Amino acid sequence: MPLIDSHCHLDFPDFEDELDDVIIRAINADISHILTICTHITKFHQVLDVANRFDNIWCTVGIHPHNVGKEPETPAAALMSMAESPKVVAFGETGLDFFYERSGREIQEKSFRAHIKAARQSGLPVIIHARDADQDLTRILRDEIGNGVFPGVIHCFSSGPEIAALAIECGLYISISGILTFKSAAELRETVKYIPLDRLLIETDAPYLAPVPMRGKRNEPAYVTHTAKALALIKGVELSELAAVTTNNFFSLFAKAGAKVKTAVY
Repeated sequence: MPLIDSHCHLDFPDFEDELDDVIIRAINADISHILTICTHITKFHQVLDVANRFDNIWCTVGIHPHNVGKEPETPAAALMSMAESPKVVAFGETGLDFFYERSGREIQEKSFRAHIKAARQSGLPVIIHARDADQDLTRILRDEIGNGVFPGVIHCFSSGPEIAALAIECGLYISISGILTFKSAAELRETVKYIPLDRLLIETDAPYLAPVPMRGKRNEPAYVTHTAKALALIKGVELSELAAVTTNNFFSLFAKAGAKVKTAVY
């Protein structure tokens, strides 16, 4: 059963000189589909260009919390307009990052809420980045769910059981990256044991966070297999079952992609 890399950044310069080879390696590793993520609204065209080049790649439109201070303010209506392309299946990544705080907290929150509004109004999911911001993430999610449900996923999950429980309560999915394989991630592995299988996705976040045994190298979609094997072991299921469930979860969340699944030919 093929796997899906639900979050990577194929428009980044790290892949510029060998993108075709990266995609071929992913296919050879039995990665059937890839979602490449927008981090700058001003570079959305580059992200869309990558998705348009390959039948098995979709993309998003959004502004990473690191970048909202230097990117144009983009309201929900503008995000939804840009998402009209058949290749755009979600908003983000967006959210809160108080570890680096490369953008002010207030402007991060304003942008985050705009992405959530777009998700609620359009039905397309929002991809949430959250680091060192559990208290504010909890406040915003509870507030926004009170305004009406919306689909979404907390990507590259590295928080504790409280945020995992909140995500499930809000109807969100949780995406697991190569961090799961790191020696330092014992607490995350313990938390993941209690996350329902039907709420899990897997990702690389490439070019970052290459999983063991590839740690220290530039990450790429083919390496999602290592994270999948580690996750299957923790959940006590066969890799084939994990692949089937996470693939089904992906297309349940990213329904626009599921409606137009194609088999890539290279």
